[in-house]
Amino acid sequence: MHAADHPSPVPPLVRVEGLAMAYGDKLVQRDLTFDVRRGEVLAIVGGSGCGKSTLLRHLIGLLEPAAGVVRYVDADGSAHELVDASPSMEALLRRRFGVMFQAGALWSSMTVGENVMLPLELFGPKRSTAAQRAERARACLAMVGLEPQFDAEPSSLSGGQRKRASIARALALDPPLLYLDEPSAGLDPITSAQLDELIITLRDANQRSVVLVSHELESIFAVADRVLFLDAERKTMTALDAPLVLLESGPPEVRRFLKRTLPAAHRDEVPA
Repeated sequence: MHAADHPSPVPPLVRVEGLAMAYGDKLVQRDLTFDVRRGEVLAIVGGSGCGKSTLLRHLIGLLEPAAGVVRYVDADGSAHELVDASPSMEALLRRRFGVMFQAGALWSSMTVGENVMLPLELFGPKRSTAAQRAERARACLAMVGLEPQFDAEPSSLSGGQRKRASIARALALDPPLLYLDEPSAGLDPITSAQLDELIITLRDANQRSVVLVSHELESIFAVADRVLFLDAERKTMTALDAPLVLLESGPPEVRRFLKRTLPAAHRDEVPA
């Protein structure tokens, strides 16, 4: 069989190579190497203080690596570093992802609809009209079940609604990649389960990728295709695989972490 008969692998959306993260002389993590695949939910987990949110900030270019690189990959395999990109390239790269920050980060001086329209005003098509931006914002809010709250003030929303509104804003430019920081934190079980369903829907729509930072292991087992485990003591990644694979046959410390944080009702289902 000729080489041409073998389809070439689809390039990832993001490629991280040898990443080290530090605050001054304090090392947070080192030797992080992994890809974000197209159409997957990748969960970043680990104990408190291991650097989960710090990694997210490196992925979106808010922090500069102490070593290594974060590259955004084109469909043809060519790659670009966000940190060192020219202003025009940086603008293009930032259109490839949307971010939901942990507390929602909605502007209190704007309505929910105005918050969702903000990325369109800043980075959307120059010739778009206010009516077109409003239509897109309403469509994004409808995707997360909040279209009736278009004219509402952020202060009137519940915690779960604020997170959904933040996800709607992250979807405004229709990016192929979403970053979600602790989407289920502080939510009641029913609201958390609804958010899990939303994440799965977003993944399945247009093969969108989702990278989420979370300590809610029940949600991770519900939505994640792969789990990246950051070890706080070793200060590096020690596992990357499907959550059930790690739970059953991952490194001992990873199995202990996953089993300990599972709901008690499920612990007996896991091999010792």
